[in-house]
Amino acid sequence: MTEAAAHYLEEARRQLRGHKRLAEGAMSQLNDQDFFVTLDPQSNSVAILVKHIAGNMQSRFTDFLTSDGEKPNRFRDREFELSPATRAEVMTWWEEGWTCVFNAIDPLTPEDVMRTVTIRGEPHTVLQAINRQIAHYAQHIGQIVFLAKHLRSSQWKTLSIPRGKSEEYKTLAPKTYKPAS
Repeated sequence: MTEAAAHYLEEARRQLRGHKRLAEGAMSQLNDQDFFVTLDPQSNSVAILVKHIAGNMQSRFTDFLTSDGEKPNRFRDREFELSPATRAEVMTWWEEGWTCVFNAIDPLTPEDVMRTVTIRGEPHTVLQAINRQIAHYAQHIGQIVFLAKHLRSSQWKTLSIPRGKSEEYKTLAPKTYKPAS
C-alpha cells in the first residue's frame, strides 16, 4: 500500500505541475487586452478563471489536513467578478494559489493518503480531495487554453502535437519531440 500511495502522490504532483505549465503556456500567448476578454456576458475571461482557480486553491489547501476546504473567509461568487485589477495582480494570485497547493501537497507522505479531510463538511480521503481538485483545475485550465487558442487564432502556438504531425510524433521518442514554435 505504501508504494502505491507514494506513486499516487508523485503522479498527483506531476499532473498538477503539468496543468500549471499548460495554463501558463496558453496565458503567455495572450496580450493584456485578450487576458481580460469575455466572449459573451455569460462567459469568463482568462483573468476571471485565474481568480477563481486561485481562490479555490487558497481555500482548499490552506491548512489542508486540519480544516475544512471551504474556508469561511472565501467568497466564491466574488471570484467571478473582476474589480479593476492588472494582469500582474491576477498573476500574483495565480502564483499564490499554486504556492498554497504545493506547500500542502509536497510534504504529504504515503501514510497521509487515506487520512480524512473535509470539503464543505463532507469527508474525503486525501486521495479523493486531491483527485477532486485535479479534475476541477483541469476543467478550468482547459477553458483557459480554449480561450487563448480562440483569441490567438492563426498566431496560436500549439502546446502539444501540432495538427498533421501525429505520425512524426509516433516515430520519435516522446521526450525528444519538440512542437514547432
